[in-house]
Amino acid sequence: MSAVRRREPNRTRLLPATLACLAVVAAVALGTWLQFGERQALDTTYGAGSTAPDRVDVDASIQRVDAAGRELVLRVLVTPRGELAEAGGLSPTEDLTLQTSTSTRGDLSFKAHSRIATVDLPVALTGGSITDYPFDAYDAAIEFSASQGGRKVPVRTTLSNGDALFSTTVDASVDSSVDSSEGGGATVFDVGLGRSNGVLVFAVFMMAAMWALAVSVLTGAWFLVTRRKGLTWPALGWMAATLFALAAFRNTAPGTPPIGSLMDYVAFLWAETVIAFCLVTVVVTGFRAERRPSADETP
Repeated sequence: MSAVRRREPNRTRLLPATLACLAVVAAVALGTWLQFGERQALDTTYGAGSTAPDRVDVDASIQRVDAAGRELVLRVLVTPRGELAEAGGLSPTEDLTLQTSTSTRGDLSFKAHSRIATVDLPVALTGGSITDYPFDAYDAAIEFSASQGGRKVPVRTTLSNGDALFSTTVDASVDSSVDSSEGGGATVFDVGLGRSNGVLVFAVFMMAAMWALAVSVLTGAWFLVTRRKGLTWPALGWMAATLFALAAFRNTAPGTPPIGSLMDYVAFLWAETVIAFCLVTVVVTGFRAERRPSADETP
């Protein structure tokens, strides 16, 4: 009996599989690291102001950034402390007024002995343009000072971001020109807003995918035209479907940027033009090829 030869593993097959597994692991690790960084950014809280026992605490959180409307929605919770509050800190002992910056629509007033609830404040954005999407950036000035019973009182403000589509850079300070008898002042936050890493990655992927689809259609059209394949209906259906699917794909961009943004001029409009041109060219050349008599039909 002849000895059975043991088959050696095919190393040429193991190497690509190993590289593919390593690429998947690296991609998952990179995505996890990016998500952890964005989570840490959303959990970051910025603070400024007085630490006096008798003060007004202001907890502000950015709920939503409307780049098209050029404003953000700031949710504000005001809590008096110490001698400025009744038991439990749910209501002020005297009428409380919270002054805000000029970019915010109006000041906030709270009646004495009345429970204080959260308030949503629209804050105007400055700088930037949504047509720069996904690289658009904006600025916002947020300022708080308080007076109770007709006199200035110290303020302590914390600011956080709750909009996952935007990242923030905050410069917190105290404006000593708005002084109080207790040594407090107005808390000032200069906020810079830009698209989050997740939005940037997805938008760049969308632009790359648009160009990849356009090049794929262009390659298919070149093959059909040079080989004179005639009216190949499956290929024409694929090109037409890509033309309309690309518009729906573009509308899934986070933040719903308007037509005319940077993404459109870099990828979307060009991809649509290339696909439409290829579709028309294939139809015209295919129609001509179909009308040309074949060798069997030649008398």
